Amino acid sequence: MSKKTHAAQRGTARTNRPERRQVEMRMLSLDQWLSADHRARTVWAYVESLDLSELYDEIRSVAGQPGRNSVDPRIPFALWLLATLEGIASSRRLADLTERDVAYMWICGGVSVNHNLLSQFRVEHGELLERLLIDSIAVLMHKNLVTLDEVTQDGMKVRANAGSSSFRREPTLEDLLDQARSHVEGLGQDDSGQLSARQQAAQKRAAKDKQQRVEQAIDEIEKIKSQREQSRSKSKSEPRASTTDPEARTMKMGDNGFRPAFNVQISNDSQSNMVIGVEVTNQGTDSGLMKPMHDKIKEDYEATPSKYYVDGRFIKNDDVTDLAKSGTAVYGPVYQEQKQLDAGKDPYARKRDDSDQMAEFRQRMGTSAAKEEYKKRSLAEFPHADCRNRGLHQFSVRGLIKAKAQVLWHVLAFNFLRMNNLGYLEAVMEG
Repeated sequence: MSKKTHAAQRGTARTNRPERRQVEMRMLSLDQWLSADHRARTVWAYVESLDLSELYDEIRSVAGQPGRNSVDPRIPFALWLLATLEGIASSRRLADLTERDVAYMWICGGVSVNHNLLSQFRVEHGELLERLLIDSIAVLMHKNLVTLDEVTQDGMKVRANAGSSSFRREPTLEDLLDQARSHVEGLGQDDSGQLSARQQAAQKRAAKDKQQRVEQAIDEIEKIKSQREQSRSKSKSEPRASTTDPEARTMKMGDNGFRPAFNVQISNDSQSNMVIGVEVTNQGTDSGLMKPMHDKIKEDYEATPSKYYVDGRFIKNDDVTDLAKSGTAVYGPVYQEQKQLDAGKDPYARKRDDSDQMAEFRQRMGTSAAKEEYKKRSLAEFPHADCRNRGLHQFSVRGLIKAKAQVLWHVLAFNFLRMNNLGYLEAVMEG
C-alpha cells in the first residue's frame, strides 16, 4: 500500500503551514516582548524592593580593581522565585529556560547564568531567606495587617535525596571509611599520564567528599545512640546512617511506607494564612516540636500567640504546660479520645501525671466551643499542599541546612502569592 503525499492528504483543505525561510525583522526589546501583566514583572519588582546588601558584600569584583563583573544577585534570586512559583526545581532546567523562555530571558536581561551558579545560589543563602521571611511578616504586623494572635503548626515528611540501600550499620561504615581513606591516599600516584590535571583534581574532590560523608554517617550513628538513651527507647535494632545523606532518617510516610526523609515543620498565621516560621528536622515524630517553634515565633516577632492549633501528634504534657505558662492556649485533640469514649472512659478527666495546665487543656477540649475553635487547624494544610503542588515531593539537595533553604524558597513563593492576593504586596515593598 503506497503512502499518500502530504498534498494528497490535504486535498482541498485550507491550512496555515509553517514558513521558516521567510526573512523578517522584528524590532522588539525583551521588555516589549514580555506582556505587561506577566507575573515575572511583579516578581522582579518585589525582588528589587528587598535588602540584599549581604549578597553584594560577598562580591569580590569591585570598582577600580581588575576582574570580571559578577552576576547581579537579584537575577538568580528572581529566577528561583519565579521558578518555584512555576514548580521548577532543577537548576539545569532553569538554566535552559533562561535561554529560550521569554519571562526568564527578561529577568536575565542579557546576563548569562549557568546551572552551577543557580544550584549554589539556591542553597547558600538560607539565613538570608529566613530573615526576609521574618522581615516581611514584621512589616505586615507593623501595619496591623497580620497579628499572630492565632497560629497553626503542622509537619510533613519530605523524601530525602538518599536511597534506603545507602543506610549502613556502624561496623560497615568503619570498613567503608578505611576504604575511602586508602582510596584518597592512593590518588595521584598513577604517573601513566592518562588523566589530565583537571580530571585528577575532580577525582580527588569526589573521593574526599565520599570520605567526609562516611565520617559524618559515623557521627550520626553516635547521635542516634545518644537520642535513644535520652528517650529511653526500647528499640533493639542497630542504628544505621546513610552514606549519601547522613542527616536523613528513615521515617513513616503518609502512605504508611518507610523511606529516608526529613520532617518539615511550618507554622502560619491563621487569620492571613501566611507562613511565619519554618524548621526542618530529622526527628521522625512531631512530639516535642511544638515548643521550639513557639519559642522561635516569640523570639523572631516579639509576640506571643493567644491560641495555638496543632494536631494530636504534637500534644505533650511539657509543651502544653510551657505554652500555657507563656500565655498561649493550645487547641488540639486529646490522645486516644475516641477509643476512651468508646470504652466508656472520660478522656477529658485529669490524668495522674497531668500538670495543672495539661488538666485545663483536657477540660477545655471537652467543650463544644473548643472543638469548634479547633477547626481552624485545617488552615495549616494549605502551605503544605501548595509546596506539594509546586513539586516539593523529594529534596534535590542533601543535609538539613540545604533542605531548609529549599523549603524556604517554597515558603517565600507561597507568601508572595498570599500577599499579592490579599493586596499586601505593596505594603511589604514599601517597607
